[in-house]
Amino acid sequence: MCDGVGKKVWLIPDCELPQEGEGVLKGHESVIVVNDNDFDVKINVRLYFADKECYDGIEWTVGAKKVRCFRMNNINDMSGYEVPFDTQYAMKLESNGNIVVQYGRLDNRQVNLAYYTTLGYCE
Repeated sequence: MCDGVGKKVWLIPDCELPQEGEGVLKGHESVIVVNDNDFDVKINVRLYFADKECYDGIEWTVGAKKVRCFRMNNINDMSGYEVPFDTQYAMKLESNGNIVVQYGRLDNRQVNLAYYTTLGYCE
């Protein structure tokens, strides 16, 4: 069985779901997960907030040798949890196999829209 590239624990410290806005490109956040293993990985997601308790209960699955994009504004991707708009939070992903995680945000709340993407911190 392949151990796969990546790590099992990832932190994304700078999350903030923007409103969709009015442009052709809609504001959003996403987490892209690559699973290089020979088996499906299960990922538990925890959200941290500055002014309330953290939230557990989000579970993701990524198939063996697959990539998957999870959108924070998609309630199905978030296991029924509705991520609040315009709220600073952080995210922790823990999986049963090594994965690689990338975070992206398209923010078009102003005329000069911004898209950025970054790898999370892994341990």
